[in-house]
Amino acid sequence: MQSAVTPDQSQAMDAPKQGLPVTIITGFLGSGKTTLLNHILTNQQGLKTAVLVNEFGEIGIDNELIVSTGENMVELSNGCICCTINNDLVDAVYKVLEREEKLDYLVVETTGLADPLPVALTFLGTELRDLTRLDSIITVVDAANYSLDLFNSQAAYSQIAYGDVIVLNKTDLVDEATLNELEKKIGEVKEGARILRTTRSQVPLPLILSVGLFESDKYFDTVDEHNHDHHDHDHDHHDHDDHDHSTCGHDHHDHDHEHHHHHSDHLENDGFTSLSFQIDKPLSIRKFQYFLDNQLTENIFRAKGIMWFDESPNRHIFHLCGKRFTMDDDEWKGEKKNQLVLIGQNLDQNQLLEQLEKCICVPSTSRGQGFGK
Repeated sequence: MQSAVTPDQSQAMDAPKQGLPVTIITGFLGSGKTTLLNHILTNQQGLKTAVLVNEFGEIGIDNELIVSTGENMVELSNGCICCTINNDLVDAVYKVLEREEKLDYLVVETTGLADPLPVALTFLGTELRDLTRLDSIITVVDAANYSLDLFNSQAAYSQIAYGDVIVLNKTDLVDEATLNELEKKIGEVKEGARILRTTRSQVPLPLILSVGLFESDKYFDTVDEHNHDHHDHDHDHHDHDDHDHSTCGHDHHDHDHEHHHHHSDHLENDGFTSLSFQIDKPLSIRKFQYFLDNQLTENIFRAKGIMWFDESPNRHIFHLCGKRFTMDDDEWKGEKKNQLVLIGQNLDQNQLLEQLEKCICVPSTSRGQGFGK
């Protein structure tokens, strides 16, 4: 058995090695995209984010934040930069990637009349594929000025159909019946849509940007200083590295694994919570796939994890936004374990933990079979 891992080693071990995560923000003219971009630029917490826009002028960046202005780029005092696209998206992305300081996140705003798919394909299908990772497509919908005819527009249809999370904005300007009707319409275009109701595009950033969602010091018990965030102290064990790393056939309810109900400060409004699941036994790929396909409710917006599956020798880095997820292979550099964070609104923590427990593999005579066998 390996020796216990220090918090520093643990964080290094858990840092996913991947391209720069990219969020595409789409939505019709006047829906609140620019307000959302401002919200992202001014509410960063220790992140360096680059925002690519069509026009600086539209954003109206807070002058107090501006450090320097170049020809196509504005630098802000909080480490963010804002860059114009100038007709060539790939060029603008390279400009940002070539900068000396390392960026944590890239946000791209599409024009109001655009289908987001070509923008998404720029990151999925070009040379940028190895340098970036398409994290999410966020669609902003104006609850006050939509018309049902909007759904006959191909661009509007595409924006909703391809959106991982729909931000239903300006909800303070309409009544509940109108919101329900609009949500029903959105659901007809995109079944099981993840819809966030907002006013002035004020959305908790972890619900749309996944950076910071999976940091061991925030969501797992490798560092003591975040104790005050834990509302469920019974579940916080700070000595878990000394536990017996047992086989997957063990009774799921012994305490050689822990569940953490950590609540992040900036998620507590409106019933948003995060749930952390950590266990030193492998999951079954088939059972986890069943969980994703059949049990992931519409109030779960994001998930991120380091996954250990019984059927695979690899370490898997899992990201989910809305219903779309990616699973990237990596190599284990320490003890194998599962670490998963889910965030959403009004989560049924006990039910989710029960469902995740059921994904744990149980010993059988056919163990060790690989994918597709």
